[in-house]
Parts: sequence; structure tokens; C-alpha cells
Amino acid sequence: MATQAVNKANEESKGNELARKVTGSIEGTREFLHDVRVEMKQVTWPNRDDVVSTTGVVIATVAFFGVFLTIVERLAQWGLDRLLNYFHV
Repeated sequence: MATQAVNKANEESKGNELARKVTGSIEGTREFLHDVRVEMKQVTWPNRDDVVSTTGVVIATVAFFGVFLTIVERLAQWGLDRLLNYFHV
């Protein structure tokens, strides 16, 4: 009989704990979303001219490094081919 009472009390406390966790996660989510809204209001967004100019810089940089790495790879391949031909491998 006493064991049943203890089991019943444990089940109720587990139910209350679950309710606290669910309620806590809902409150935590609300607080998080509120904080996100506050932070997003503080963000300074770039205008269209800034976006276009930085996009141009990114495209030019990618093109430059693409050409540069292609040249480096071909030089390395040429040097390795000459080295292997030297030793007749």
C-alpha cells in the first residue's frame, strides 16, 4: 500500500516536471524571439549600392584567384612531369 502511494507520488511529480519543462521551453522560446527582435532592430542594413559594390569585389576576387590557382596548378603539373621524365618513371 505504501509502495503504491510512493509510485503515485513519483508519477505526479514526473507529470509536474514535464509540465514545467514544457512551460519553461515555451517561455524560453518567447524570450528568445523577443531578444531576436530587439537585436534585429539594432542591425544596420546595407543599401543597394553597398551590396552591388561588395558583390563586384567578391566576383573579381574569385576570378583572380581562379586564374592564379589554375596557373599554379599547371606549373606544378609541368614541373612534376619534367621530374618524372627525368627519372624515366
